[in-house]
Amino acid sequence: MGMTMAEKILASRSGKSLVRPGEYVWANVDGTGVFSPVPLMDKLGITEVFDRNRIYAVNDHFAPSPTVAQANAHKALKDFATKHRLPNYFEHGRHGILHQVFPENGYVSPGDLIVSLDSHSTSYGCFNALGTPINEELAFVVITGMLWLRVPETIRFMLTGHLPSWCVGKDVMLKICGDYGTDCAVYKSVEFLGPVVKQLSLGSRFTMANMGVEIGAKCAIFEADDVTYEFLDGRMKRPPAPVSPDLDAVYEATHVVDVTDLEPMVALPHDPSNVKGVSEVAAMDLAVDQAFLGSCTNARVEDIAVAAQMLRGRKVHKNVRMIVTPASSEVWRDCARLGYWEILADAGAMITNAGCGACPGGHLGLLADNERCISSSNRNFQGRMGSAKAEVCLASPATVTASAIEGKIADPRKYLEV
Repeated sequence: MGMTMAEKILASRSGKSLVRPGEYVWANVDGTGVFSPVPLMDKLGITEVFDRNRIYAVNDHFAPSPTVAQANAHKALKDFATKHRLPNYFEHGRHGILHQVFPENGYVSPGDLIVSLDSHSTSYGCFNALGTPINEELAFVVITGMLWLRVPETIRFMLTGHLPSWCVGKDVMLKICGDYGTDCAVYKSVEFLGPVVKQLSLGSRFTMANMGVEIGAKCAIFEADDVTYEFLDGRMKRPPAPVSPDLDAVYEATHVVDVTDLEPMVALPHDPSNVKGVSEVAAMDLAVDQAFLGSCTNARVEDIAVAAQMLRGRKVHKNVRMIVTPASSEVWRDCARLGYWEILADAGAMITNAGCGACPGGHLGLLADNERCISSSNRNFQGRMGSAKAEVCLASPATVTASAIEGKIADPRKYLEV
């Protein structure tokens, strides 16, 4: 009996030739991220981390610091990184969101086990790695480099048909959220397979793996291919050990998702599964006050390129503030070199430093009472981006941009087809 991708990675990292769902394993991690000091180390009198080169410290939320409390928290992380001589410390403004910064700097290779505090650590699955969020376990991981895990069951999403030219991974993932619900994969590994995967850019795969946690997944994994290595080659600090599912691997469920007739999708408040096609939503005539293009879900060069394409020669609606936040300094520089920032600035968009920006609702782009935001981020929970009386709708960068132009949630296809 064969193994799924997650089972193969967990078997490899636990020194086993075979693991099965429900089994508990001690696994060696390949890397982890920290956002604050680990006070338990001082309480236990432990002065050394397991491997300084495999611990990455990042200030990406609430950066630059909006309050003294946040400034002190950021300083505490910097002091922790200095004390433990961590070479991989990324201060805010210099690099960006951890999920983008880590692979850019070579800290993710196919076949890796990557764990981190942030819930969207499932993102690394786009690189054929098992990325998963942790919480209280962080101190143990930082000290020992190991983690106790239950091997998850696996759900397979077979993506079939042909992706329409205007649809991207965000639309596919919102469809999955809407059709199967946000609890369909709780503590499950998710595999994205099928012929449509070859049509998806790395950015689209990143988006889908990132939002795997929005359907409850422990991890969300793609196979490695030429698209994967086009990005990773020359960056990886560890040799790749790619995994693919065995033909006789056992799945808890297989869902076939035909994307041929897919249209741009929108998640209405206050749940990522409250999803409708943009045609239906546009007919509701829902005005927007803010359009946010950013977050670890959709803030890469290809996302900003779509916005620049659509906004060239156009203006952001007078009633809309459009905030554009790149995922990393590398993305920021690439967009500057390609002329995208000038186009967006001429259109009336606000361009910020790289980071999480408005997504977590900590300081930048907070929503007032009764405002509505169309966002390329991953969550639209009540109060997520500011006032609990505000509304957040999720959509692709193209739909966000079309809505910014029209002042209401709008179908982007009219702008992408010309």
